[in-house]
Amino acid sequence: MSTNSLPQLDLSPELIEAAQVSKAWPFEEARKLVKRLEKKPKDGPVLFETGYGPSGLPHMGTFGEVARTTMVRTAFRLLTEDKIPTKLLCFSDDMDGFRKVPTNVPNQEMLAAFLGKPLTKVPDPFSNEYTSFAAANNAKLMAFLDKFGFEYEFASSTEYYESGRFDAALLRMLEVYDKIMAIILPTLGEERQATYSPFLPVCPRTGVVLQVPMIERNVEKGTVTYVDPETGDHVETPVTGGRVKCQWKADWALRWYALGVDYEMAGKDLIDSVNLSGKICKALGGPAPEGFNYELFLDDKGQKISKSKGNGLTMEEWLQYANQESLSLFNFQKPKTAKKLYFDVIPKAVDEYCTFLSKFDNMDAAQKLMNPAWHIHYGTPPKEEMPISFAMLLNLVSASNAENKDVLWAFISRYAPGSSAQTHKMLDELVGYAIRYYDDFVKPTKKFKAADEVETDMLTKLDEVLAGLPADTDGGDIQNAIYDIGRNIERYQNTAKPGPDGRPGVAQTFFSAIYQVLLGQEKGPRFGSFIALYGIPETRSLIAKALAGELAA
Repeated sequence: MSTNSLPQLDLSPELIEAAQVSKAWPFEEARKLVKRLEKKPKDGPVLFETGYGPSGLPHMGTFGEVARTTMVRTAFRLLTEDKIPTKLLCFSDDMDGFRKVPTNVPNQEMLAAFLGKPLTKVPDPFSNEYTSFAAANNAKLMAFLDKFGFEYEFASSTEYYESGRFDAALLRMLEVYDKIMAIILPTLGEERQATYSPFLPVCPRTGVVLQVPMIERNVEKGTVTYVDPETGDHVETPVTGGRVKCQWKADWALRWYALGVDYEMAGKDLIDSVNLSGKICKALGGPAPEGFNYELFLDDKGQKISKSKGNGLTMEEWLQYANQESLSLFNFQKPKTAKKLYFDVIPKAVDEYCTFLSKFDNMDAAQKLMNPAWHIHYGTPPKEEMPISFAMLLNLVSASNAENKDVLWAFISRYAPGSSAQTHKMLDELVGYAIRYYDDFVKPTKKFKAADEVETDMLTKLDEVLAGLPADTDGGDIQNAIYDIGRNIERYQNTAKPGPDGRPGVAQTFFSAIYQVLLGQEKGPRFGSFIALYGIPETRSLIAKALAGELAA
């Protein structure tokens, strides 16, 4: 069970009214549930479910599914004025047979000896702290979800099967066995058709989850009979009490039917499986849950992220370099669009989150519900002031060669008087992230450009302009002064996009040249704002080093 509780929602009439027509995807999903309940009212809480396979370490997709489901749950709570109880069940399929050894865990030879057995019967490869491989991975999942503040109930497949919670549904599946076979068999190849059964017996002799055909079924006794593939013996076993588990599509439907699941989303790669499980659920006598199919995360090569391969960016890696809210934003945005998930996306996600949060309080009700911050914080966004962007912090680290927070805060407090690590907690976190991100990803790729004749002249003029500005000149005035330098240099004039006075605009190559020569990178935030933060004397010193050839050297 989660130790967290649901946040108190703002149930103002304006928000409730806006929720009825909001085009934010969580509200569109939540309205499906409202219509479902209008057709068939339900006793007990509306049940949201997420599934998890503990054969590998928890990964980004696992978190994304829980986060997105919680966003729909929050939208439903507002739509119904929080009058209908809800529950989020995080279900671990830990009775599944251990099919292959993940490449990213220790003690692989030891694990190989337990192939085929339920994951709860496979030893913990990490330590002796947990009773099984599944228990270790389940604990990692729950610790992570708890850290994020999710309110949920954890469920173990092994516990549900062995305790008898699925017994009635399993007996029902035995009754409609032929209907289920008629749904599944047409989707299988000829060889697999010959061996398929929705029931997977747990061999009493070896403990292995067997994939064997049933040669006899007895509905009255509640048993199935199969041939032991090693001994050739005919084995009759009850389908109850954890003596069998179901093939996963049948298992999914069994869970929906037995528990009365109302909502569950799944990845785009599972569309066919969702449809088949829905048909099985209806054959059992229950409605399939509502839900939608989200696109998959990809690694930097465009390949699907796999928990067994360990490719792509993990949750833990993201959180080394950015706050958890930025991770939630990445999951919120365009869930039906495939997105590459690698380190380069982190700074943009951080700054977009900060922008959404800063705008929230000044929005009307409809705008608030379209703002990702409302969904990321489940209806209760905090009040945070962010005087500096994450991209700006990265450039500040680059220019100052800062290795600790104190150096950066000296610049920040001068730029934003009254700010400190104590008064701006989130900004202080971002300062630490910026130092770490810069050291690991920016610094190794920095390549300073030696200034050519035109760039030398441009930097000389920039230095002269800065020398004539007061030390406290704001970023906007500095930016205008820089802009005037660029528009008067032929190489950097943009005649296709003139300024408001009709004179040529400034090409992006002008600012790219500044960043390449002074910071060793091609892109950055508004340079005038950067100078205001870093300081005019410090920037002039940087220019002097560039003109002397020290940076490129």
